[in-house]
Amino acid sequence: MKIMIPVGIAAAVVAVAVAAFLGISADSEQKLRVVFFANVSHMVPIVGLENGEFERQLGTPIEAKIVDSGPQAIEALFANSADIGYLGPAPFVTGFVKSGGQGLKILSGAASNGAGFVVQKDSTISSAPDLAGKKIAAPSIGNTQDVSLRYYLSQNNLKPAERGGSVVVYNIANSEIYTLFAKGDIDAAWVPEPTATILVEELGGRRLFNEEDLWPGKQFSSVILVGRADFIEKHPDRIQKWLSAHKNTIDWINQNPDRAESVFIDFYKKHSGRQLDKSIVHKSFSNLVIDDDPNPESIRMFAERANDLGYLGRKGYDLDNAFEKTGVIPWQN
Repeated sequence: MKIMIPVGIAAAVVAVAVAAFLGISADSEQKLRVVFFANVSHMVPIVGLENGEFERQLGTPIEAKIVDSGPQAIEALFANSADIGYLGPAPFVTGFVKSGGQGLKILSGAASNGAGFVVQKDSTISSAPDLAGKKIAAPSIGNTQDVSLRYYLSQNNLKPAERGGSVVVYNIANSEIYTLFAKGDIDAAWVPEPTATILVEELGGRRLFNEEDLWPGKQFSSVILVGRADFIEKHPDRIQKWLSAHKNTIDWINQNPDRAESVFIDFYKKHSGRQLDKSIVHKSFSNLVIDDDPNPESIRMFAERANDLGYLGRKGYDLDNAFEKTGVIPWQN
């Protein structure tokens, strides 16, 4: 069933005064604004920006916006404060459906896997039934790990407390998850990298499983590149250049994993003021697959799961127009 839910997605018109004799177009003066997270799974935008690959390809300034969750990234896109973004499939699906299938498009994949379920070191949790009566944390409600956690509970006949069950689910930022885990105030956490590895290496947590172990083929989409539909339509040249830089960066990361990890460590210190241990970043990165395949089937499965959880409203969902089809997508050529 087609979903047509009107959403006020602002389409800002930026007027730039330009002296004609300088030969500079108004388009070339505009910044491209990209939103992403300070997670190792967002290695592509981080490395590409830190190495200057994106700016070299576009030839125009780039404004980076760093947020803590997918719902925040969607908010930035809908508020017209970002043009493209790297985020997980679950918040994309929610945003896409709420825009009536008109506001956002998937441009490419960026990463697969990279999430884990970690329990306290002295925990008696060894399987799903042991989660009854436990306190579990995941990032913000509606984000990819939240959908995965709640789906996992439902598949094992467990319900969160707010739906009459016994499992208490905390939806909080990764930094807060770290604090609660350290204090012993939560029993487990379903989190992305590097948080999963940090909980293990720094706090003695026990990784019960990596999320890919639950997926067909042991691989699922965790980070995709999306754009505002109006921006893609108006600026196909910029999208093409970004995708070229995106693909170049993926190739560079896979050819230079040690250097990519160092770039991430330097970036993370600048962003958070915290120096991550090299072994933590290396172990986190080893749990990821960096490529441009968005794994469409896993995105459709996230949509089905989000819908079953009630995140997509009463009218269902339709992903027919979710993927950009203008021929500028590397994995479609």
